[in-house]
Amino acid sequence: MKRPVPALIAAMLVMLPQAAQAATLDGAAMRWPLALPFAGLLLSIALGPLLFAKFWHAHFGKIAVAWSAVTLALLAQQAGGAAMFAAFTHAMLGEYLSFIVLLFALYTVAGGIVISGDIRGTPWNNTAFLALGTLMASIVGTTGAAMILIRPLIRANVARRHNVHVMIFFIILVANVGGALSPLGDPPLFIGFLNGVDFFWTTSNLWIQTGVVAGTLLAMFAAFDLWRFRSEPVEHRVASLAPVRIRGLVNVVLIAAIIGCILLSANWRPGVAVDILGTRLELQNLVRDGLLVVIALLSLWWTRDEHREANGFTWEPIREVAKLFAGIFIVLIPVLAVLDAGPRGFFAWLLSAVTEPDGTPHEVAYFWYTGVMSAFLDNAPTYLLFFKLAGGDARELMGALSGTLAAISMGSVYMGALTYIGNAPNFMVAAIAAQSGIKMPSFFGYLLRAAIILVPLFLLLTFLPIAPVLRLR
Repeated sequence: MKRPVPALIAAMLVMLPQAAQAATLDGAAMRWPLALPFAGLLLSIALGPLLFAKFWHAHFGKIAVAWSAVTLALLAQQAGGAAMFAAFTHAMLGEYLSFIVLLFALYTVAGGIVISGDIRGTPWNNTAFLALGTLMASIVGTTGAAMILIRPLIRANVARRHNVHVMIFFIILVANVGGALSPLGDPPLFIGFLNGVDFFWTTSNLWIQTGVVAGTLLAMFAAFDLWRFRSEPVEHRVASLAPVRIRGLVNVVLIAAIIGCILLSANWRPGVAVDILGTRLELQNLVRDGLLVVIALLSLWWTRDEHREANGFTWEPIREVAKLFAGIFIVLIPVLAVLDAGPRGFFAWLLSAVTEPDGTPHEVAYFWYTGVMSAFLDNAPTYLLFFKLAGGDARELMGALSGTLAAISMGSVYMGALTYIGNAPNFMVAAIAAQSGIKMPSFFGYLLRAAIILVPLFLLLTFLPIAPVLRLR
């Protein structure tokens, strides 16, 4: 049963010289059926948990493998086996590996931090929770911040009659908007970092917009929660009794180490690399990924088991993300090749939709197209799609086209909050809240509530001159 694996490796080694030369696929020669697996997998992710939840949770990995296999078969048929192997290697080793290693490290380390104490769900406490989570999200990631804070927030509010809005604003702020200021915050921004965007670019260019959006949302929440709180029984208004404690503090040090690893890879350029089937793996990136794995293992070693148990920590969420995103990165291969072809590819219509008549990018279109697609198709692949559509040159996008990069970044991060499937933590938070007895709205019920809250803010970003970087017209 083990013979096919060595045989496959041998075949890849035989084709190594050819594959190295064929690493770049000809996107202009590809036809639209090659994009169908990409659409199929994203629709499966969107509709599977809603229409056939039991089957989906039992077989989502097999579904991702099936769509991936279709993609690779179509690529081999059109471009040849060597080009297919080279493209597959680049997607897995050049893009997916670093992406999932960072998520794994953040998820593991954040899962060891426990917040305990007798916390009451008062408007002040709830607003402080959301503000803290919003600030944390760009440091420990939206998934990490959500993992640390969701259960203490649920415990504080589970006895309240009106608590659904607390979870909705938590998803919007902590699981999405708060992650807009660093590559650690949200998967789309880390993909940008892997494609050459400076680590602190979003911090220095999106802090005004993120501050306006987050500050407005927090004010809206505080006012609404105060109104709801006044109708609660008197016993629910009692102040907290036991002080708040934070345990597993060694993981705070490990989070700082994760940030240090990312900054190391961004500033250390030894000029040493390994070439595998045409994919160049830089030494600094290999060292970074290795250190991140070590940090995650140290967290598991140094953190008491009861801390993770108190957080309800399981490996299932990161396992699901790992399997689904492996599939996403594979089905994206032909899509990105076509986008690289620009007007010569079958996505020319999309390029026209986000381009002004004079050939410059239409920033409003990039913001809304990226955002709406992020809400329904997951924001990480959507970011990468529009990043490539805008040229894929990080230097140019951070310079002359900085408004376009800001539009793509804000659209993918902010509008990922519009649905349960827009960003990885959204559905997880909703599921944990529902398991705890909170009556979370349906998919479309959440969409309606989130749209009422967020769309006016997005229109504000579009039409008011509050953001000097994003000059929306």
